[in-house]
Amino acid sequence: MSYKSHSLRQLALQKFKKNVWGVFSLFFILFVGFISIFAYALAPDNSMHANQMHLSIHSKKPGFKVQMLTMPNQNINKQSFLSKVFYGEKNTITEIAISDFKVDKDNLFYTEYASDGIIVVSKSIPLQAFPEGNYKSFINEKSFVFGTDKYGRDLLSRVLVGARVSFFIGFVAVFISLLIGIFMGSLAGYFGGKVDAVIMWIINVTWSIPTLLLVIAITLALGKGFWQVFIAVGLTMWVEVARVVRGQIISVKEMQYVTAARALGFNDFRIISKHILPNIMAPVIVISAANFAAAILIESGLSFLGIGAQPPMASWGAMIKDHYNYIILGKPYLAIIPGLCIMSLVMSFMLIGNALRDALDVKT
Repeated sequence: MSYKSHSLRQLALQKFKKNVWGVFSLFFILFVGFISIFAYALAPDNSMHANQMHLSIHSKKPGFKVQMLTMPNQNINKQSFLSKVFYGEKNTITEIAISDFKVDKDNLFYTEYASDGIIVVSKSIPLQAFPEGNYKSFINEKSFVFGTDKYGRDLLSRVLVGARVSFFIGFVAVFISLLIGIFMGSLAGYFGGKVDAVIMWIINVTWSIPTLLLVIAITLALGKGFWQVFIAVGLTMWVEVARVVRGQIISVKEMQYVTAARALGFNDFRIISKHILPNIMAPVIVISAANFAAAILIESGLSFLGIGAQPPMASWGAMIKDHYNYIILGKPYLAIIPGLCIMSLVMSFMLIGNALRDALDVKT
């Protein structure tokens, strides 16, 4: 008869695997994480921040196609492969949307794309400007799967690159909240007395301030920017972690294994870090999943208000801000697509949080 281990970790893993929505959410989050890391390698527009503008083809519907003339540029500085993958092309080439072109003697004549029946004068460029006069490789049909935004940028590329902000803000904010929350909650719950009273006063004061207002204040103090928003969101989410950790430590600090650790002469730091915290991490993990979702929503709200990630950086919240008025102009997809991305990612974190709560519940 073979021996089968029934440790709590394996039982929790088995219960989690049975939760279809939890497993699906986990794979979706991993998929978004992969896209966030390799966004520039996957995006049709791999320029930095996917910021290649074509004002003549602004606000085009999904599936729009146009011929694109790539202007030869001999002054592009070399950039490393890893830099291109993780930061995009810093020295982008110039692209021109054209509706027609022809070759006459030693010149290439092209007509820039223009909508609404606008007449555009043809322009020319010498064939000598192209390497070996091969102009055909510089004219290609470009397809915009999600269409273009109001600046003529590829919406799909902006969505892929914008996933970085929404995804990584969850990790940074949750890391900061765990770092501060576990420390403060451990001190309050383990030592009690005046230490608990002071820390709980700080927690209550922080909790009484509206989250969005506090984030705005911190953001204005630190300045507008990418990392400032990450820090600001993280500094507003630690109170929930601290309250949970405090309550859990109060309930377990008088248990026999903690008393035995004290009797063996272990110091308070070792008792907290080695004996208490590993046994109370289940509810902390669950609340961290909820904080991921909350961090994404807060960042989206800040970007919508204009104090989050700053242009030209791509952000789902900023994309909604730029295009929400297009909902009544017959082009709602410009705001709906990033909105659906936010909703899907937030829902995935909430579902995986519910799945972890059920899996880590030892009573069931």
